[in-house]
Amino acid sequence: MTFSGPIRLWLCVLALFAGFAALNASHAAGPVTDPAFKGVFGDWALRCESNAIAAGEQCVLVQSVAADNKPDLQMVVIVLKGPNGGYVLRIVVPLGIILPSGLGLKIDNVDIGRTGFMRCLANGCMAEVVMDDNLLNRFTTGESALFVIFTSPAEGVGFPIRLAGFSNGVVKLP
Repeated sequence: MTFSGPIRLWLCVLALFAGFAALNASHAAGPVTDPAFKGVFGDWALRCESNAIAAGEQCVLVQSVAADNKPDLQMVVIVLKGPNGGYVLRIVVPLGIILPSGLGLKIDNVDIGRTGFMRCLANGCMAEVVMDDNLLNRFTTGESALFVIFTSPAEGVGFPIRLAGFSNGVVKLP
């Protein structure tokens, strides 16, 4: 996994972060009336918003999940197109984690690797990687992923996400 350089969308990510848990809750309860909401692709939601930082509309494919056995811990997984046309994977996790342990990823029980966190702000800590062809293919063809953070040196906390609908949603990103 390698890092991507652009941070200009960080403010947009933070603005969206607060609404993602509500988005998932309202999606489960029924139709969403949020104008930024553009569709559902399996377990992923497509959201598009205009902002003052980026010209035009910024769209993201997003999934918000709670940790295994710790529903008070929430994580947001965001996929967007980067400035070079490739895809960027951003993960926002809660504060209070052990940063040097990084963020681990398994897809269909295969260890993909770890990456470090880029930045922590008031709403959480963010990791970001450019999705190479191999990682994009694993997300597209896989069934499930598990992101792991550490809340103590000995305690890893897993955030399971389902990859259903990812392949249909990612092609809708402008």
